[in-house]
Amino acid sequence: MRAVALSDDGNIKFLNENFVNTWVLNIDMKRLRDAKSIDEMPPLTQTIVGAWKRLSPVDSLVISPTLELMGRQPINELSRHNRHKRAEHYRLFLIESLAGKRPGLGEKDPIRLASSRNISLNPMQPSIEILDTFQIPEAGSQDYTVVEIDATAFEDGGTLIIDIQVGRTAPVGSFDLLDDNNKSSTEGMPESALAHAWGIQPGETGTIIYRFDKGQVFRLRATGGWVGEKGSINAFRARISIR
Repeated sequence: MRAVALSDDGNIKFLNENFVNTWVLNIDMKRLRDAKSIDEMPPLTQTIVGAWKRLSPVDSLVISPTLELMGRQPINELSRHNRHKRAEHYRLFLIESLAGKRPGLGEKDPIRLASSRNISLNPMQPSIEILDTFQIPEAGSQDYTVVEIDATAFEDGGTLIIDIQVGRTAPVGSFDLLDDNNKSSTEGMPESALAHAWGIQPGETGTIIYRFDKGQVFRLRATGGWVGEKGSINAFRARISIR
């Protein structure tokens, strides 16, 4: 964990801004389990002990203020990914937990959730939901999170609808829809957007709607507003659909 997921600056900042972080040794949990039944333990201890995965050396748990288990990420399952993907997967785990998706708890979600920034839609799968983050850039520049949307399967075109919800931490979110030929500039104001949803406040929602005549690839760019502490991170949830 420390060598990969917790050595990523973005993950550390997101953890510090959205969670109260602490840890407990598995050996201490074993002593508690051996000493008394789970019903005799304090409520927080009950949640932790009940969430422990057998034979797992390290579990990352997200627990709500009401002591409800919101997500679990065993380190052995995280290690299945390569180094870069482990950090990205861990951040997705945190975002999904805050969004109520209960990752790692064995409950299926009827909405397909993308863990990649390159997604494809087609008439059989015309909708997908993503969870990701954006951050406040330096003044006068942009620091984009870019999601590529492949809609080439819709040969006769359609209407692209992106419903966006911004997380509850401080940064305001701004989103631009571009065609694939418009590469992401990192300087100045965004230009040549097909459509946009700017200034979405924390906890609020916005929508991008764009009609296209033939299948193509789009880019959704997300960034924080220029007002606020540089590098501050917020999450966003976007449901991307084509009708």
